[in-house]
Amino acid sequence: MSIKSWPKAERPREKLLAKGVAHLSDAELLAILLRVGVKGTSAVALGRELIQKHQTLGQLFALPLVEFTSERGLGVANFAQFTVVKEVAKRILLEELKTVDVWQGPEQVRQYLRLHLANLKIEQFVALFLNQQNQIVAIEVLSEGTVNQNMVYIREVVKRALNHHATGLIVAHNHPSGGLKPSTADLTLTRRLAEALLLVDVVLLDHFIVSPNGIMSFQEEGYWPDGKRASKRGSVHEGL
Repeated sequence: MSIKSWPKAERPREKLLAKGVAHLSDAELLAILLRVGVKGTSAVALGRELIQKHQTLGQLFALPLVEFTSERGLGVANFAQFTVVKEVAKRILLEELKTVDVWQGPEQVRQYLRLHLANLKIEQFVALFLNQQNQIVAIEVLSEGTVNQNMVYIREVVKRALNHHATGLIVAHNHPSGGLKPSTADLTLTRRLAEALLLVDVVLLDHFIVSPNGIMSFQEEGYWPDGKRASKRGSVHEGL
């Protein structure tokens, strides 16, 4: 049965207008984006089918073009639309981030990093460059590798920090495997990067690991070099 034959109160678009978007299920949200289903399957049923297969909206939106368009009822136009929706969400978060002291709004940083990194299939290393007011002046992907290997050149990170006249830096990378525990290489990189940045008066403020299962802060979980924690003014605090 097509959605048009449903009672008005149950149709996703009418439900959104009457009750607000928060009252829609994930499948109903997808139905509005999809607009139509396939023969014998409504857009809501198709949305439900996609959620069941991919478990989360994030996993679905992260599918590369070839995998996305191999799904029943999904084509290139849908891929473009889904990509735009995700990019708009990222840019809205980034606009907000650029106006706040990241130490006063740490959850916004986490939200942005989760949206950017959580469902990637390959490893990325991202840097957030901060000014003296702890506001983000730039975000760059500094390295991209395979699932098992990601080369980060510390000299290049320092160079980019100087180019942006940054006084602080937050870095993050994803673990496509889903784990949140830092590897020995992750710990070594964090220590070496913090030391190199201090030589040019730039403070490494935190390092995050992001995966489909969550996000982990080196600072908060006690993985910071020498057990010391960088403050927003560049000093260090013992412990966490």
